[in-house]
Amino acid sequence: MKKTRVDRAFAALRKNGKKGFVAYLSAGDPCLDDTVDIVLRLEDAGVDVVELGLPFSDPLADGRVNQEAATRALEAGATFDGVMACVAQIRERSQIPMIFYAYMNPLLARGFDRSIQAAAQAGIDGFLLLDLPVEEAAPYRQALDRNGLNTIQLVTPTTPDNRIAKIARRANGFIYCVSREGVTGVQDRISEGAGALVDRIRSRSTLPVALGFGIGTPEQARDAARLADAVVVGSAIVNQFHNNPHAPEGRAAAAAFVGRMVKAVKEV
Repeated sequence: MKKTRVDRAFAALRKNGKKGFVAYLSAGDPCLDDTVDIVLRLEDAGVDVVELGLPFSDPLADGRVNQEAATRALEAGATFDGVMACVAQIRERSQIPMIFYAYMNPLLARGFDRSIQAAAQAGIDGFLLLDLPVEEAAPYRQALDRNGLNTIQLVTPTTPDNRIAKIARRANGFIYCVSREGVTGVQDRISEGAGALVDRIRSRSTLPVALGFGIGTPEQARDAARLADAVVVGSAIVNQFHNNPHAPEGRAAAAAFVGRMVKAVKEV
């Protein structure tokens, strides 16, 4: 498979001895036009990969912050076609790596192959499919492969070693390491078992490992970067862009917060 923007970004990070920063936001929150502006601001803040949540009405893996962001996006009129147009609009101005954080239901409802093809044509680089077990993933992964997209796989603290090995064999791009049990949301500190979980993954895969779930401060981001190849921050970023005014000065303040987190990661 041809290298994606995600593959090239992680190869460059590894070559330069730097850690990566993955930023999550819900596409369409507060609206799709604003999503374009936010992604461009995240790129200016130094973010390496953007993880776009595909709005869904029942996001089981998400905590309150990201659930509410998805609800706001849907209430603002975000649709599958609208999100694809948003990605295409971003691609007119940026080549930042982007993946979809998505649930299967909206993709299956539209037709999985059709959905993946539309995403690839819009300019997305891969999918993290939250509710697709690795045991059932083969036909869906083939559709991603056919369209040149990364299949990002999740590993959690409760994943047994033999299943980590199976996931590692089928993933590409990077492996998303969930730092703790439960749903997304900012926590007080990095889970004590996160480092051991990263090591378990690395013993079974040469792919970059990105550590996420619960990271909300520059200090936590720095701690996570010491353990993994990249850090994923979601709820804290969603909160910043939601709670600051939806105006240029508010967006600048939110982006500055992200910039401080990126700086902490890059200093490791």
